[in-house]
Amino acid sequence: MAAYTTIDDPEAYFQAKVYTGNGSTQSITLDGDTNLQSDLVWIKNRDAADSHCIFDSVRGVTKEINIDIAWPNNIEATDDDTLTSFDSDGFALGDDDNVNTNTENYAAWCWKESATSGMDIVEFTGNQTARTISHSLSAVPEVMLIKNREYGDGAHVYHVSNLATHTMEIPGTGGKNAASTIWNDTTPTSSVFSVGNNGNINKTDDSIIVYLFAPKQGFSKFGTYTGNGNADGPFIYTGFRPAMVILKESGASGDNWQIMDNKRKPANPVDGLLKPNASTAEQDPSDAKDFLSNGFKIKNSAAENNGSGNTFIYMAWAEAPFVNSNGVPCNAR
Repeated sequence: MAAYTTIDDPEAYFQAKVYTGNGSTQSITLDGDTNLQSDLVWIKNRDAADSHCIFDSVRGVTKEINIDIAWPNNIEATDDDTLTSFDSDGFALGDDDNVNTNTENYAAWCWKESATSGMDIVEFTGNQTARTISHSLSAVPEVMLIKNREYGDGAHVYHVSNLATHTMEIPGTGGKNAASTIWNDTTPTSSVFSVGNNGNINKTDDSIIVYLFAPKQGFSKFGTYTGNGNADGPFIYTGFRPAMVILKESGASGDNWQIMDNKRKPANPVDGLLKPNASTAEQDPSDAKDFLSNGFKIKNSAAENNGSGNTFIYMAWAEAPFVNSNGVPCNAR
């Protein structure tokens, strides 16, 4: 069997983690066989209506973006009791409720910044003028999340299937919107991406942060599928067994963003639902999916992930490649 991956060890670049808060300080060690010093950590309390918290090594520790908070309050906060260090195989926490309430359960998703894995973090200062910004992927990004750290609007999401003529927002449940002033109607290249003159993402003298992702065979994939409205829903081929999947209905009506991962639900079906656009606690609805050795399958007829004829975007990262560089296939869950 032919090899089908550029990365044999996905755990060196992405891992999901579940942990229990202790209401004090604690160090969280990731579970993978390979150590991962994260550059991007996204944390959500599974048991309470606490905000999603995003931290990265470019902005530095204790700098918290709550991606689910709506206008006009979505401004970066500095909180010394949140994420206090990026460690060699995990991260350390203070006692803030959003990340470490005693006895409550949390999920964390951790990425390493690397051109090898197709992940880059870029910070720039806004000037409210359409322009290009350099990145270090040496590949064309297919997903970008951009956030003004100092302005109370949400984050804008570029997805390759929506083209640079449209944007999607977190928080929010709407579908893709035409927005020439966000991505300047200009497709990113292997060296630059474009921003428009919109103050939400390019306000003069404000600090802007951008997370960029390029697809890597056997490790990450960004695409679309069409719902069939049936409990026997579509199968989406990724070329790997997923560790994390984010999906969203992208049509005019839109619906909730959804996150699934391999640690909260280590066996199929994957039915623990967290919503990036909402602070709500984890739900166990009936809209289950299966993570398979080479993709994922929708196993429900719910409109938010399988509305008949509707288009859904997805972003997926690997637990294991379908076939590694030695030609060895991975097992299903």
